[in-house]
This record gives sequence, C-alpha cells and structure tokens, in this order.
Amino acid sequence: MSAAMNVQDIPSLKIRPEDNVSVILRPGGLGAGAALDEGIILREDVPFGHKVALEDIPAGGAIIRYGVTIGIADQALPRGSWVNEHRLHLPPAPALADLPPPAPQPAAGPPLEGCTFEGYRNADGSVGTRNLLAISTSVQCVAGVVDQLVRRVEAELLPRYPNVDGVVALNHAYGCGVAINAPDAVIPIRTLQNLALNPNFGGEVMVVSLGCEKLRPEWLLPEGDGNATMLALQDPALTGFAAMTDALMEQAEEHLERLNRRRRETCPASDLVVGVQCGGSDAFSGVTANPVIGAAADLIVRAGGSIMFSEVTEVRDAVHLLSPRCADDEVWQALAREMAWYDAYLERGGADRSANTTPGNKAGGLSGIVEKSLGSVAKSGSSPLVDVIAPGERLRRKGLTFAATPAGDFVCGTLQLASGMNLHIFSTGRGTPYNLSVAPTLKVATNSDLARRWHDLMDFDAGRVVTEGATIEALGMELFRLILDSASGRTATAADRLGISNDLVLFNPAPVT
Repeated sequence: MSAAMNVQDIPSLKIRPEDNVSVILRPGGLGAGAALDEGIILREDVPFGHKVALEDIPAGGAIIRYGVTIGIADQALPRGSWVNEHRLHLPPAPALADLPPPAPQPAAGPPLEGCTFEGYRNADGSVGTRNLLAISTSVQCVAGVVDQLVRRVEAELLPRYPNVDGVVALNHAYGCGVAINAPDAVIPIRTLQNLALNPNFGGEVMVVSLGCEKLRPEWLLPEGDGNATMLALQDPALTGFAAMTDALMEQAEEHLERLNRRRRETCPASDLVVGVQCGGSDAFSGVTANPVIGAAADLIVRAGGSIMFSEVTEVRDAVHLLSPRCADDEVWQALAREMAWYDAYLERGGADRSANTTPGNKAGGLSGIVEKSLGSVAKSGSSPLVDVIAPGERLRRKGLTFAATPAGDFVCGTLQLASGMNLHIFSTGRGTPYNLSVAPTLKVATNSDLARRWHDLMDFDAGRVVTEGATIEALGMELFRLILDSASGRTATAADRLGISNDLVLFNPAPVT
C-alpha cells in the first residue's frame, strides 16, 4: 500500500498475495451475483467492509488476511462466500515462551531535523501542549464539590488569567471501599500520582480530599514540591460548604497565578509525547487509519519524539510480530511479561482475549481479535521498540514505547495521560465522539464515508487511501503536520470545537471491599 493505488472502481481489496479473502470496498456492500476480480461471483450479499472467500476454503481450513491466519473455518466456504465471525473460530494465541527474539532493525528513516511546535516548557524538562489547572481528588466522595469548584473557577477566576487554557477535575471512582494494600492496588495509585504530573498541568499539583479515605491524599503530593496544595473537606476549621469552596478558590488562585506566567515557546518535535489508540475499529482500520498513524509515528520517532501505543488484548495476537522489533532482551522479556500478566488477569475473570471484540467491530467487518490485532499494531509504525512500561508508569525513553493498558478507550487514554502523553491520536471506523479535555485528541476516520457523515467530529480522513489512492506515506506526513499544528494550539480539534469530552477512568484490577 506504499505506492498510490487507483482503487476507486475496485469492488474489493486483497492485502497480501497469500490472502484467501478480500474486503468489500463499495459503500452499502455488494449483492449476490456481483462480480469481483479474477471472475469471482458473490454467492450471497456481502456488506461493506466484510470479507469474501477468494478460493474454496474447506472446513478446518485457514482463513488468511494480512498474510496471517485470522481464523479457522467452521464450515466449508466456497469461493464467493461471505466470511464472518459466525463461520470461523480463533486460532491459538502466539505462545509467549516461543516469541521470536530481538533482531537487528533498520531505523524508520534518517533523523528528521528542524521540526518544531509551540509548547509550554516545564521545570522538569517536559513540554505541555496545553496550560491547564488540574484539580486532583483522592476519593470519589469529593467529586461533586470539585465539580462545583471548577464552575466557580471558570466563572470567577479564569477571566483574570487569560494565559491559562482551562481547569479540569481529575475525578475518579477510587480512593475508598477498596483493598488499598492489595498487590494490584499499585496500579490505580501510581496512575493518580503520575496523572497529576502530566506535562499539560505545568507542574502545579492541587489535591482535594475528604479526610477519612483509604487513599491518603499526601500520597498524591510530589516529594519536595513546595507549591503543591492539599485541602481536606473534613478539616475542623471549615464550617459549611461555602467555607470549603472559598478555601479551595484561594488555593486555585495561587496555582493560576503561576500558570498564567507561562507562555508558548518554540520546542523541538522531540518534546512530543504522542499516545496512539483505536476504538470502534472496522475492517479498514488496519488498511488505512492505523498504517497512516504508524507512518506519522515513525516521523515523530525520527524527529526524536516519543510514541506510546497500548491495548494489550489488541496486541496479544500480533505480539510475535513485535518481539523482533524489541531493542534488547530486557525489552523483549518485559513485553512477554506484560502479555502474561494480562492473560492471567483475564483468566481470573473467567474471560480470554476473544472478549475484546464488540458488536460494532463485527458489524464493521472484523471477524475476531486476531484480525483486529493485526490491524491495531499498525499504529506502531516500523520503529524499534525501545521500552515497555506497566499500567500507569511514566515514560522513560524517547522513541517507541509499548505502554501496557487495557483496550477500553477511556481506561487506555487515562493511563497514557498518566504516562506523560501530551497529545492523543485516536482512529475509528464505526465512529465515536471520544475526546480528552486534558490533551488535544485528533480523531482519524478509517473510511471516507464516516469522515463525510461525521464531518464535524472527525479531524482526518485516512479513507483517502482507498477512495483517492493516496499513499500511506503522504497521509502520514499530512497527519504529522496536523499534530504539530494541534500541539501548538494553532488548530483546535473537532471535539474541542464542539465542547465535548469524556471522563477519565482508572484501571483497578485489585479487589473492591
């Protein structure tokens, strides 16, 4: 797909020569009797984005897409048949003990010099793409008070501090009623600790607590930070709701005064920390949007920046393709370890990786998690994998990092923010209004029909790979430029223009008591 394709009149698309299925490209699908290339006649109606058998596939035979077995046929599938999730079962997941070891990997290209954006430089060396006051909470009990506080700050204080982009509440459902000392409690606790340190918050930490919760609010304060503030609503000195909010307003103003002194300055693209994710995926995700995101990711790595890709269950069935890209044995072992941890987590819950796919994924043509995974990992581009971090850990290295997270959109986005993400790229085929208020969130449509229908919710049409014959490389460069503009505040994202955003969601694999 590197070269330009003249695909406007092609009824279906075969990815690799060894594939025995192709994907229907015509919006609305094709009816029984329609002719495909190579004299294939459809035996039945096949919807848009769904697969058709290019040869007779016997029961028990491999169904091959991307050159990989994505399923095993449960019945004979004659040439021209519709291939869907009801007619196949999944092959076994790659054995973690047998993953290919690290192998020498060529760089994605020569260093990319001179690429810059306008960002907010922080004292710790990180760079924000926004200048926000974040209000952390230690327990859900205070969320209503903090929501009221945010509205007061927006109405009464922000007009006096024009260089501050906004105020956000870091509300969550954790903090009490949980097994706070359970081994896996480390995940939500460090997520909250690191979330407060996101580059877009300018190093200003403000914590609101109740006072009696299991998650001690002082755990959320960075060590040695003399500017951090904390207030407990149960403080005996506070009498009534007005006293609570007035005290919090005073603390908020202290932070706003410092944030308001900040100005955007020219920063190298090496200061970008971009998290990539997909949601509402379809059969085109691995053909258009995710490869385009991967091309942009390679450009960011070449410019010295950082890319995080995630979603363990959407990597698990393609992990054998990633392991040779590990920079060394330590990264290779960490990749296998995070996969094994999640396998065990799912098993404890009586599930496996097949639970990932949604009705929307299947309606969009994805027949199971193997096919979905092969498309998902395309977001990682072709750069070497330099690190693997556990859920909620902070980014440690420049380059391409696998940040192990669940695949749920809001959980993954929250964990990537905790890892230090300052800009988010999100691909979708079915469509979602998903947006994070903390970081610019660019949504990439996998197909041009979605981009047309959701014209005011999508930021980028990667479906042009199919509809216009655009190359992955050209669209990757176009997306890279949009990333720089969005990081600089020059281009608002579609969801930001509409004023919509989603709540943050913690990942808590530990018991609730």
